Amino acid sequence: MVCPSSSCHLEQLAHFEHSGMSSLCSQILHGSGDFLVLSKIRGRWGGFETLEKWVTGAYAGHTAVCLRDSDGKLWVGESGNENEQGEDVIAILPWEEWWEFEVTKDDSNPQIALLPLHPDLRAKFNETAAWIYAKSMEGKPYGYHNMIFSWIDTISDNYPPPLDAHVVASVMTVWSKLQPEYAANMWKEALNKRLGTKGLDLSEIIVESEKRGITFDKLLSVPENDSWVYEDGQSASCVAFVLMMYKEAGLFDPITSSIEVTEFTIKDAYILNFFEDNSTRLPEWCNKDDDVKLPFCQIKGKYRMELPGYNTMKPYAHMNERCPSLPPDYNRTKGC
Repeated sequence: MVCPSSSCHLEQLAHFEHSGMSSLCSQILHGSGDFLVLSKIRGRWGGFETLEKWVTGAYAGHTAVCLRDSDGKLWVGESGNENEQGEDVIAILPWEEWWEFEVTKDDSNPQIALLPLHPDLRAKFNETAAWIYAKSMEGKPYGYHNMIFSWIDTISDNYPPPLDAHVVASVMTVWSKLQPEYAANMWKEALNKRLGTKGLDLSEIIVESEKRGITFDKLLSVPENDSWVYEDGQSASCVAFVLMMYKEAGLFDPITSSIEVTEFTIKDAYILNFFEDNSTRLPEWCNKDDDVKLPFCQIKGKYRMELPGYNTMKPYAHMNERCPSLPPDYNRTKGC
């Protein structure tokens, strides 16, 4: 999902990573709401993100968001940050701490891009509301509950061959036996939400669904609801956390009540027309001395990042609740 960079681009990124980019970014580059997209290509997260990209068509596998406090200090909000106990949680970290980890300690070899908000959206961004939301989520577990349901919108048009709903059900069944607690996080409670039931295990969910005349593939495609609260609180994957913050900050007005951001994949997020569309307003260092001018700013990585469809789609009511995503083109239908 990334293409080799030119030598000048490599030199530019090496300069960012090793010569004070942390201070530069913290002081002048970012504002609240600027979007960070990451593509991890090694290790556990690299493997997971490759699978995620395959089923959704995304060209990135993780996200975070910039926030400035009242003193002008820059922070990064991130769902999926590993704490000292080895748990993936929602964290708000000083930019310097987050960036140092990505540059010196992240063994997944992340490629990272900054997507600055458009000036009109930046002016609209309610920083106070964003901070209130971020603080309310800090320390909560990563949103495993609704992660797979942002991908599955249809009965059959989201499964790359040889996957289908039957294979998914089989994997769920085996996993539920091997790791019941993990299965509860990934799908059991979310499927109960879709039926309006509580505490049913997977086999009971399938039986109850059939009793109601709902096939399992149809049950999987029921849209997630942002207002659902799980046993461990509101669930937010990396991209749902960022977009819920956007929602709270007013960026989806006037259709906020008709948007379920837990239905958005990472691709769905970066194609929103929320970002800078005038290259002359990008930071001076962005794409400097590179022979390819990206519409966003890559700040780390050996390979040039691509985000097809970037910044092209105006939000609309019930967006991304019924979208197909079949390879190789991952075409979406109008108004899905």
